[in-house]
Amino acid sequence: MIDLNDLLGQVWPMAAQPAIPTESVGLNQALGRVLAQDVRSTLNVPQHDNSGMDGYAVRCADIQPSRRFQVSQRVPAGASPQALQPDTVARIFTGAPIPPGADSVVMQEEVVVNEDGSVTFSASPKSGQWIRRAGEDISCGQVVLSQGTRLDAIHVGLLASIGVPTVSVNRRLKVGVMVTGSELQSPGKLLQPGQIYNSNEYVWCGLLEAMHADVRSVGIVPDNFEATCAALESLADCDAVISSGGVSVGEEDHVKPAIEKVGQLRSWKVAMKPGKPIAFGHINRQDGGQSWFFGLPGNPVSSAVAFQLIVKPFLSLLEGQGLAEVDWRLRVRKVQAAFSWPSPDSRREEFLRADVQSDKATLFKNQSSGVLTSLARSSGLIRLAKGQVVHPGDWVEYVSYQDLMQ
Repeated sequence: MIDLNDLLGQVWPMAAQPAIPTESVGLNQALGRVLAQDVRSTLNVPQHDNSGMDGYAVRCADIQPSRRFQVSQRVPAGASPQALQPDTVARIFTGAPIPPGADSVVMQEEVVVNEDGSVTFSASPKSGQWIRRAGEDISCGQVVLSQGTRLDAIHVGLLASIGVPTVSVNRRLKVGVMVTGSELQSPGKLLQPGQIYNSNEYVWCGLLEAMHADVRSVGIVPDNFEATCAALESLADCDAVISSGGVSVGEEDHVKPAIEKVGQLRSWKVAMKPGKPIAFGHINRQDGGQSWFFGLPGNPVSSAVAFQLIVKPFLSLLEGQGLAEVDWRLRVRKVQAAFSWPSPDSRREEFLRADVQSDKATLFKNQSSGVLTSLARSSGLIRLAKGQVVHPGDWVEYVSYQDLMQ
């Protein structure tokens, strides 16, 4: 068996080739897309010194406690103020430009407005107080977002704040999905003896759509060689294809010979539980290119865990994200076990479904690879080394589903 870390070291670097084509999209279409190049600001943010408070813009040297000052101008946000006249102050509002000659803002709560409209200050202000300096957030020429960033709502807002209307992004990944097995039935149809409902397709499609991939599913593929070849060939124009089941060497396992007919395949028994059998390879395309292929276990927990730990990071790398952004191992943290694990697997590292609250981890009772509720009712995975015994109070490694999907 191959260790998981060794498998990742072999598979993930393959995602560097070939490069995904780029396209320009407007900000309303940019959410979830991966930047194809750095974005630099062409302006300062803020563009000018501005007030951080509603109050009065003053020249500190003029201010003396109890002295009355006339208000020479009113400066709302968006105005273009005049220079501050000697021995006067300016009424100013949050976000408004600081008048030339002013060097401080006094908040209105600290100012007395007299009956004649003049104002009085109770104390001498400090130079620079309540002034937001030009460029203190973003300076002109600064890289605001780096190539490989997957854009979230805050990123899109940041781009809008520097006046960027369109961005260059990598094309959405095209990912094909197929599930093999004559025992599978679609939800909504009556189960026949020996059949089970197809769930892997829906888990994968949901996870892929959360990545903003362009998903194409051919659904259930029966257990025969011709149907398997036809399904693979119909998905060959995708960037990647994911299949479940059929990657072993049994008489009804047709994925391996089908891939070998239309491309190349490597198979491993991975030293991880769940998720032991994994296949990786490619399908040849008519244009001379290739579509990456992953064959995952048929058990729903095994396939979901393998997808999140192996396939999802590969797809993110393929789309242009950097390794530091997709390597879930960098986001593993320590939590305290509120459970015991007295009989570990001595040959495979284990990923236990657990719920973590306040850094205390409790296990879902049934850790079988066929129990999908163990994923639905947990918050992440406890990672145990081969043969690792756990006693209550021990500190163990944990990665949340939220971190896995970043």
